[in-house]
Amino acid sequence: MELSRDGPGLLLRDLARGDAQADAAAQVIADVAPDIILLQNVDYDLELRALGALRDLIAQKGLNYPAMFALTPNTGMATGLDMDGDGRLAEPEDAQGHGAFTGQGGMAILSRWPVDTGAVQDLSGLLWRDMPDAMLPTVDGAPFPSAAAQDVLRLADVAHWAVPVLHPSGPVTLLAFHASPPVFDGPEDRNGRRNHDQLLFWRHYLNGTFGPAPDRRFIVLGHANQDPNRGDGIKAGIRGLLSDPRLQDLIPQRRMGDPPDATVHWPRVSPSYMRVSHVLPSLDWTVTNSGVHWPMDGANAELVATASRHRIVWVDLEVD
Repeated sequence: MELSRDGPGLLLRDLARGDAQADAAAQVIADVAPDIILLQNVDYDLELRALGALRDLIAQKGLNYPAMFALTPNTGMATGLDMDGDGRLAEPEDAQGHGAFTGQGGMAILSRWPVDTGAVQDLSGLLWRDMPDAMLPTVDGAPFPSAAAQDVLRLADVAHWAVPVLHPSGPVTLLAFHASPPVFDGPEDRNGRRNHDQLLFWRHYLNGTFGPAPDRRFIVLGHANQDPNRGDGIKAGIRGLLSDPRLQDLIPQRRMGDPPDATVHWPRVSPSYMRVSHVLPSLDWTVTNSGVHWPMDGANAELVATASRHRIVWVDLEVD
C-alpha cells in the first residue's frame, strides 16, 4: 500500500477526515482478508495513532486486526551529513533512509494474533559497512560520498525486522523488509549496491551472522524494489534471495496480463509492470495457494488502482 504523506501527522489527518485513497486501500485489504499483513509506505508516529486509525478503517470494512506492530524506521532519520554527495545538507536523501521527516514511508504489521514484542529483533541499526563483503561505493578509490558518511550509514533504507507472531499452533517469525530503489544515483551506483546488500542481508541473517535466527516456520516478506529479470539493478541480490534453498519462491500468478507475475504498475517506468514484492515461506511450510490480488476489469480493478500502484501478494499456508 502507499499510505505516506508529505508531512508528519498528515496521514492521521487524512484518515480522520476521510480520504479516497486510504479508503480504497482499507477496502482492498478487507477484500483480500489476510490473517497477517505487512504494510509498506505507512507513515510512522510514536503512539501509532495513524496505524490505529487505519486499523479502525479496515474494521469498518469488516476485517478486524487485534494486533498491530511498528517501530521507528530509518526513513527520514537525520544524519547531519551529506549522504548523496551533492554538497547539500538536510535533504531527504541525507537521512538514513530517504524521507522528508522521521517515520515517512515506514512499515507496519497487522495481525489476527498477538506479536511477541519482547522477542522482536530490530536489525535496522546495522551499519552497511558491517555487512560481510559489503559493496560500499567508491569514486577514484575513495569512499563515496565520504568516509564520515560510510561510518554512520545504516544498511536498511527502511527497516529489517524479525517479528514473532504467536499463532495458536506455535510462533511464526516474519522477516520483514523494504529495500532501496536501485536507481536515482550516479555512476558510483550507491543505491544499486545498497539494494543488493539489503537483499543479501537475509541470507547472512539466516546463517546466524547477526545472532540467533529461526530455523523453521519463518517467512521472508517485503518490498525488494527489484525484479529478478526486468529493469535496472544488480540482479545477484534478488536472484540469490529467491533461490535460497531455505525458502520457497512461489512466483505467484495473477489471472491475466503480461507479465503474469507482476506485483506493481509504475506508469512512468519502463518496463512499467514488474515483480518487486515477495512472500517467501521457509521450506518446512506446506503452501496450499498463492497469488497477486490484481482484478483486471470493472469496479474492483478501479478500486485496487486507486489504493496503490502496488498489489497485495498473498500466500495460503497450511498449519500443522
